Order: sequence, then structure tokens, then C-alpha cells
Amino acid sequence: MIYRDIPGFQTPLPVITFGGASVSGEGGGYGFGVMSEADSEKLLKGAWEAGITLFDTAPIYGFGLSEERLGRYLPKEAMIVSKCGVDWHPSKRVNMTNDPKVAEKMLGESLKRLNREVIDIYMVHWPDSKHDIRVTLEVLKKAHDQGKIKKIGLCNTNLDELTKAREVCQVDVIQSELNLFNQEAFTRLGDEWKNYFTMGWGTFDKGILSGRVTKDRKFDQSDARSWAPWWNKKEVQKKIERTDLLKEILQDYQLSLPEFCLQYNLHFFNISSCLVGFKSVSDIVHVTSNLQQNLMRERIEEVVERWKNRS
Repeated sequence: MIYRDIPGFQTPLPVITFGGASVSGEGGGYGFGVMSEADSEKLLKGAWEAGITLFDTAPIYGFGLSEERLGRYLPKEAMIVSKCGVDWHPSKRVNMTNDPKVAEKMLGESLKRLNREVIDIYMVHWPDSKHDIRVTLEVLKKAHDQGKIKKIGLCNTNLDELTKAREVCQVDVIQSELNLFNQEAFTRLGDEWKNYFTMGWGTFDKGILSGRVTKDRKFDQSDARSWAPWWNKKEVQKKIERTDLLKEILQDYQLSLPEFCLQYNLHFFNISSCLVGFKSVSDIVHVTSNLQQNLMRERIEEVVERWKNRS
């Protein structure tokens, strides 16, 4: 594993963050298919043994199951990221809100599920036009001052929200989508994101850029890709075709799709850490064993240009 020294953090942080939606299993909500308790334990312990020390989760991942599993199987030394803002009703209908009362409730519930007294990084999951981010951040600042949160961050944010948030407290972490198909969330922040510990989710675009999502692949009910409106089948088919093209080009460079996706995010875009939703220990070994290679920026540009010209 490769680690980077990040200003404001006491220990170096890994360039790969474990994406906890992968262990949401049959819990429902935002998740990627059934995973047994035994497999979840093996996967989380395997990630830790491979040097992954940072684990990202959220209550909506498995309606709390992801957090519970991280709490059960990770050592206390593991750093955990969780979030507020995507809650649910008793019927399990999703309730996206940055209501400060809900944020306070969600933090308390996450601490219990994670079996911890403090969460290393706690983030607001999505912007909410109905609630001023400053009011929500006042709740998180209070929790920070009480020792319940070490660092505060914003997910999927924009410049307006980030500016307002800084009026209330120090923001240390930004997390947004980043992959070869989509860089918009970071680019619309200009150069501002470069002043933070940055985490990119969607590294393999929900599996498409890993090459494992084929045109005929079916997903079970516990996999959000079987029912979520964001999984637009026409768009997915187009992305699969483009991914196949990229895979063909990468053969000329003896690179796999996962290797190139990570190289792009870490060394071309230069974010701090990539979220990866591992599904097996062998995946962890493959990804972490290929991190030492550092492609030159010009080579990455060359591949991307060839890809664009053929798409």
C-alpha cells in the first residue's frame, strides 16, 4: 500500500479507501448485492491486512448493515468515514435531508452501529436546498468539540456550500465522484479542492470500468443496480461499449482497466485517495499489488486521447 502525508492528519493515509457499500449485503438501501456475514468479515479483515487503513461507509448502505459490519470486524485502529444526510422512514423510504436534528440523530446512531466513541471523518452526504449547510455544520462542530468527530467533510459539494460551511468550522475533507467518465464534481470546484484531503467515489463507475459489467449481466434485488433510477440502461450500454474500447487500447500498454483507472485518478487528476468497493480478497490483492507503478502524465494523456478519438 502507498500512503500519503496529509496536512492536519497525524498518520499518513492510504491512496486506496475501502468502499463500505460493498458489504451492505442483503440489508437493502444503497448496496451492490448479497454478501454473507462470513464473507464480509473475511473481506474487511483482508483489506486491513493488505494495508488499507481507511474505510468509508454511510447509514444508507444496507440501512445500517455496512456500519454494523465495520464496527464488528475492524480493529479500533482502523479509520472510519461516515456521513449524515441520507436517512430513511420506518417504511425504508429514503429521506434525504440535512435537517440539523436529523444530522444529530444520525451521528448518534452511527456511533452505536460502529461501536465507537469517535468517528475519524464525518461528512454531510449531499447538498440540501431546504436547509442551510451552516446550520447543519453547527451540529457537527459541536460534536467535534465534544470529541465525537475528529475531522469534518463534505460529500458531493459545490463552491457555494463549501464557502458557507467554512464560516462555521474547518472543513478538512472533500469527497465526490471521479472516474474516466465523470470529473464534473471536482472540475466545478476549480482549484479549491486541491486544498483538502480529497476522496473520489465511483472509481470504477459502479463496476462498469472494472470490465465486469457486461450487456447481459443481471443484478439481484439487493443490488441497487437492479432498480435505481441512476442505473440508466441505455447510458450503461454506451459506457460498456466505451469501456471495451479502452480495454482494447490498454492491451498495447500491458495495463488492466483497474490499474489505469487508479493511475488516472491518483496520478493524472491527483486526488488523495480512491474509494474502491472490493467484493473479494483477490480483488484487494490485485489492486494493491499494482499501485507501485506510476505512469507518466504524458502516457496517461496519450491513452485518453486515443480513447476519445475512437469513441
